[in-house]
Amino acid sequence: MDYSFIFYTVAALLVLTGIAGIILPALPGVPLVFVGLLVAAWTEGFERVGWITLVVLGVLTVISIIIDVISTVIGAKKVGASRLALVGSAVGTVAGLFFMPIGLFVGPFLGALGGEYLHGRKLGQATKVGLGTWLGIVLGVAFKLGLAMTMVAVFAVAWFVN
Repeated sequence: MDYSFIFYTVAALLVLTGIAGIILPALPGVPLVFVGLLVAAWTEGFERVGWITLVVLGVLTVISIIIDVISTVIGAKKVGASRLALVGSAVGTVAGLFFMPIGLFVGPFLGALGGEYLHGRKLGQATKVGLGTWLGIVLGVAFKLGLAMTMVAVFAVAWFVN
């Protein structure tokens, strides 16, 4: 019995879940996209998509992880955020999951604003920090979406050219 249809379905579900995970912070977005593409390449015996393409996809995955780690910090540090603002942003992101979809955008901002306010900053500075942190998150998501789409395109080119 040929189980390739099942494996291709799993691969597609991993890629789609990964793309959703780029926006939903509870899921490892781009790494899931990579695993899905790896499963698809494995299913066809690495005949169409070889190790060079997989290395390129792996490098893009590592770049996305680096972007994920530094994007919020850069946005927050640019406006002088405290550690409480960064913690607040993380808490706000998780809390925002319960108020989908708007909570995903408002949660990190409110969390950073609240953390900065608790740190002893005035409301104006706390708002500035909240916006800077939020902007870092949004830019990080945009870059990761771009990387994920690039990964899918690289995979598709390798698949159809070979």
